[in-house]
Amino acid sequence: MSQWHHPRSGWGRRRDFSGRSSAKKKGGNHIPERWKDYLPVGQRMPGTRFIAFKVPLQKSFEKKLAPEECFSPLDLFNKIREQNEELGLIIDLTYTQRYYKPEDLPETVPYLKIFTVGHQVPDDETIFKFKHAVNGFLKENKDNDKLIGVHCTHGLNRTGYLICRYLIDVEGVRPDDAIEFYPLLSIQ
Repeated sequence: MSQWHHPRSGWGRRRDFSGRSSAKKKGGNHIPERWKDYLPVGQRMPGTRFIAFKVPLQKSFEKKLAPEECFSPLDLFNKIREQNEELGLIIDLTYTQRYYKPEDLPETVPYLKIFTVGHQVPDDETIFKFKHAVNGFLKENKDNDKLIGVHCTHGLNRTGYLICRYLIDVEGVRPDDAIEFYPLLSIQ
């Protein structure tokens, strides 16, 4: 049986790698701090299947944003398509479920939640889960060029660290090269 399931089948919806429940945290729909300062989507990392982006925000956030600041799950797919690319997997590294719901994503794109604490280096378990997910995706998608979209809140720290760790540990890329090629989202 395939590791990747239809996103609406329940895989990645109620269960996740951390075992956290899907109960919502209190706090409302406030825009993440400094979220507006970053461009929404980077470029495909050369020679890889990775693309980084900041967390898309569901419709309920839009009333707090100017039209040009909005970045929804639909906007994500439009921006990826404008780059003539296609997402084959989304790995969500945020440590919350309040920004968007997996149901907001197209049914055809698998979604994986790996709760990853911000402001600290990801632990070994998180690194293993990320590597396992990427390896599984690449094995099952040898016949296409679909991308692995990875995001945390801003698409920088957790995202960059885990992508670079994968490239260094699994692909044998020199650390300096991995960091040099990581497509950091530019501050606007």
